[in-house]
Amino acid sequence: MKVAALGAWLRHVISRVRRAWRRSMQLRVVSSTLALSFTVIIVVAFMLMQQMTESLLQSKLSAAVDQTSRMRGTVEMQIAATDDASPDQSRLDAARNSLGDRGLAGGDQAVSAGTFDPILVAPGSAGREQVVSPIGAQIPEELQNQVEQGRIASQFATVSFRGQVTKALIIGTPTDSRIPNLQLYLVFPLSAEEQTLSIMQNTIITAGLALILLSAAIAWIVTRQVVLPVRQAASIASRFSEGHFKERMVVRGEDDMARMGNAFNSMAESLSQQIHSLEEYGNLQKRFTSDVSHELRTPLTTVRMAADIISDDAEEFAPPTKRAVELLESELDRFEALLTDLLEVSRHDAGVAELDTSHVDARSPAFDALDTVYHLADQAGTSIETHMPDDPVVADVDPRRVERVLRNLLANAIDHSEQKPVALYLGANEDTLAFGVRDYGVGLKPGEAQLVFNRFWRADPSRVRRSGGTGLGLAISLEDAKLHGGTLDCWGDPGNGSFFRLTLPRFEGAELGESPLPLPPFDVQDFVQTSQRRELTDGKSAGASPAAGETGGADLDSAEDGETPEIPEILGEPTSGDSGSPDEGSTARIEKGQDES
Repeated sequence: MKVAALGAWLRHVISRVRRAWRRSMQLRVVSSTLALSFTVIIVVAFMLMQQMTESLLQSKLSAAVDQTSRMRGTVEMQIAATDDASPDQSRLDAARNSLGDRGLAGGDQAVSAGTFDPILVAPGSAGREQVVSPIGAQIPEELQNQVEQGRIASQFATVSFRGQVTKALIIGTPTDSRIPNLQLYLVFPLSAEEQTLSIMQNTIITAGLALILLSAAIAWIVTRQVVLPVRQAASIASRFSEGHFKERMVVRGEDDMARMGNAFNSMAESLSQQIHSLEEYGNLQKRFTSDVSHELRTPLTTVRMAADIISDDAEEFAPPTKRAVELLESELDRFEALLTDLLEVSRHDAGVAELDTSHVDARSPAFDALDTVYHLADQAGTSIETHMPDDPVVADVDPRRVERVLRNLLANAIDHSEQKPVALYLGANEDTLAFGVRDYGVGLKPGEAQLVFNRFWRADPSRVRRSGGTGLGLAISLEDAKLHGGTLDCWGDPGNGSFFRLTLPRFEGAELGESPLPLPPFDVQDFVQTSQRRELTDGKSAGASPAAGETGGADLDSAEDGETPEIPEILGEPTSGDSGSPDEGSTARIEKGQDES
C-alpha cells in the first residue's frame, strides 16, 4: 500500500511538473538558465582545480628537489666524518639524525619544501646485506630502480608519516660517499597541500552555488519583465473573446513592450469596431429578413386567394392559360415555403427558437417524414428502405423538428439518387440516438461536405429539384440539430453517394454520447440490432416484385448486379410492409413495428 501510494504521489508530482513546464515560459527560461549556469560553473571549477593542483604540486616538487640536493651534501659529509670500521647501520643512523636536525632548521628553503622524513638505503652487494635507516622503512621498487640507475627521481605515493597514512612526495637521489651505492630518499607529506586544495574547493563550490542562484534570480526577474505583458495580453485576449470588447492593456514607457501594448490596443479597438459594425449589420439583416417575411405574408395571402379563385375556373381556360394557372400555383407554393423557411431562419438567428420536446418513440417522426416524401421517390423511380429497431426507441425530442430534418434529408437524397435506392437508418444506445440517410447517387466532391449546410448553396445549380427546395432546408436542419444539443454531419464521395447523420441525445439535458451510426458509413449493420425494411414505391409493398417494377421502384431483392447497389443488411431478417397511402402509411408502419416487437 505504501509503495502504491508513493508511486501515485510521484506520478502526481511529475504530472504537475510537466503541466507547469508546458504552461510557464518563465519556468522554462529559469530552468534553462540554471542548467546552463551549472554546466558552465562545473567546467570552470574543474579547470581551476586542475590548474591549482598542478601549480601547488609543481611548486612542492621544485622546492623538494632543491632540498634533496642540499641534504645529499650533508649525508656525504656525515658519512665521510664517520669511522669506516663502524657498522653501516650506525653510520646511516647518524647521517639520518643529522638530516633531521637540518630539516627542522634549514632556513627558507626548508620551510618552502615543508617537513620531510629522510630514509637512507645501502643496497646489498656481494657479501653485504641491504641496510636501511630507519629500520623497516620501505621505498617503492620502481622509484628505487630509477635511483640505482644514477638518476634523481620522484614519485607520489600513499605512506605512513609519523603514525598517519597520508599522500606524500618521495624524492630519491644517489650519493657519492664511502658507502657504495648509498641512496638518499626524502618523504614530503602533502597534508598541507591537501588542506589548501580542500579550502579552495569549498570556496569554489560556495561561489559557484551563489552564482547559480544569482543567475536564476536574475533570469526570473528579467523573464518576469517580459512575461508579465505577454500574460496580460493573453488574459485580455481571452476576455475579449468572451465579449468584453472594452478590455485594453496597461501601457507604461516607450520600450518594445510598450509598443507591443499599443499595437495590441489598436488591434483590439479595430476589432471591437468591426465586431460592433458586423453585429449592427447582422441585426439589420435579421430584422430585414423577419420584416420582409412578415410583410410579404399579406400580399401573398391575397395572391393565393386570387389564384384559388382562378384555379376553380381553370377547366374552362385555354390550355396555355390553364398551364399558366398551374405554374402560378406551383410558384406560390414554393414562395410560401420560402417565406416559412425565412421566418424559421430569422427565429434561429434571433435566438428565440424553442424546443417543444415530447417523450415519444423516435420512429414516429421518421415514419411521418417517409409519408411526406414517398411520392417524390415514386416520381424519381427511387426506392426507399428503412432500417430501424423493432422495439420503440423512446427519446425526449421535438417531433416536428426531427420530422422536418429527416424530410429535408430524404428529399435531398431522392433529388441526388439518380434512381438508385435510398436508405433510412435509426440506431440508438443508452444515451444517444442517430438517424442516417444514405443515397448512392452523385455524391459530394472533396470540400463540399463543409458547404452543404450553407444557406442557398447548391452543388450543381443545373440539377432539377423534384422536392422544390428553397435552399434553406439543410441550414435549418443544422440549427434544429444544434437546438437539440446534437449534431448533423455528412460524408460523400463522387459517384458513391452520400450519407447524412443526425445525432441527438436521447434525454433532455443529457450529454451527447458517441453516435450509434458510423461516419463514413462502412459497416452500418454493426450498429443496429434489428431492422424493418420497406420500399416506398407508389404506395405498394417492396415484397411484391412485379408491382415494384411496374411503378418504376427499384426492387433490391430482384435487382441484378450492377443495376442498383446493395444496401447494407442490418442484423436480422428484413421485413416488408405495405406503405399504403400518405394518410394510412404512418399508422400502418407504426402498428407493424409494434407487432414485430
